[in-house]
Amino acid sequence: MKKWVILMVFSIGLQVYSQSTSEKIYNLEQDISNFQDSVVALNSQVDSLKLLEIAAGLQKMGWPGTTGQIVQHSAMALSYHEKYEMASWVAHVISREVAYGNTSRTNDFRQDPLVITGTAVEADYFVTSLDENKKTVYDGFGYDRGHLAPSADFRWSPIALSESYYYSNMSPQVAEFNREAWANLEAGIRQYAIQNDVNLFVVTGPVLTEDLPRIEKGINKVVIPKYFYKVVLDTANLKAIGFLMPNEACSKPLEFYSKSIDEIEELTGLDFFPNFNPVEIDSLESGVKTTGWVGELEGDYAALNPTVLRKHQINTIQAYDYVGKNKNVEVCGTVSGTHKSKKGNVFINLDKQFPNAVFTLTIWSREAENFSYPPEVDLKSKRVCAYGKVTRGSKNLEMNIQSEKQIIVIEDDTESNSP
Repeated sequence: MKKWVILMVFSIGLQVYSQSTSEKIYNLEQDISNFQDSVVALNSQVDSLKLLEIAAGLQKMGWPGTTGQIVQHSAMALSYHEKYEMASWVAHVISREVAYGNTSRTNDFRQDPLVITGTAVEADYFVTSLDENKKTVYDGFGYDRGHLAPSADFRWSPIALSESYYYSNMSPQVAEFNREAWANLEAGIRQYAIQNDVNLFVVTGPVLTEDLPRIEKGINKVVIPKYFYKVVLDTANLKAIGFLMPNEACSKPLEFYSKSIDEIEELTGLDFFPNFNPVEIDSLESGVKTTGWVGELEGDYAALNPTVLRKHQINTIQAYDYVGKNKNVEVCGTVSGTHKSKKGNVFINLDKQFPNAVFTLTIWSREAENFSYPPEVDLKSKRVCAYGKVTRGSKNLEMNIQSEKQIIVIEDDTESNSP
């Protein structure tokens, strides 16, 4: 009898303990769920405040021009021209938060509801139909829907990223341009913001002129720009740069397309960053300094400024104008890296290191043996000028060196090396 009573008491106690434990687990899980909901709500409030801060910053910086309808979204502003069916400029901020953003592409291309006259639509770029198997068939008109303010710059905010897919932020771009050189420029500037932990003010747009062709198959006959520009301002470090690129496959280094902001203002008739300190902005907009802007590696060098070179000398960027011309020219740069292969061939990269080399001096083993010094050692980090013909290699420009007389080390006053 006593054993039975003890067993009953233990069983009841176990049930009470079990019920109590289950309730505690349930309550704690509810607390966790409520806490997670609170975190989501708080993060949403923080994002909203960040967007307000960015919008205010853009407005404070000032609009580049006011000839079109000014439209301000959460993290970008633009001037829309109905005549061309696209924006003449789109201003946005690359936030330092982009380093931690993980929002994926939404691809929710759509009309911009804030543009009074309406924007371009999907049918301005391609049309779709169903084949006999009910599969979607795309009939493209030959151009990508190219972002002016790139969606990846907004990956820290789902709202801002989604808004970047408005057609007011699109322009017809050749596929090879949009997916390669233009994308590389966007990524390089974004990387600059991440590496330097700064916010960047960026204005991007097409160069709009009366004689531009149009996509005749499209509903709105959108114009096809021949050139696109991008200007960038780093207010923390007082640096600025501009780029002007043709709407085509671009095989030259990004530095080749760098321009002063003054040049782009003259071309477009716009006034970038008009409310920034006038003394500082005038100085920043007049020069072209590419160092640090386009994904340089440690040990890379900027192309030599043409103003320090003699009349017949060119830098590694200007050398692209002499490819295939079968003409001897004098190319000057800073040796960023050297390599001697097992077979004794010597490769000397000017300005940029492998694998981003832009110009390589090649000395085959039979010629390298005749050098009075080891070029792969003695030329490291030296400024040199090389005389010969410029050819295009598989990835960069090259010059074959057959004699050590073709290469000289130069000082700041830049000696001549032509015969």
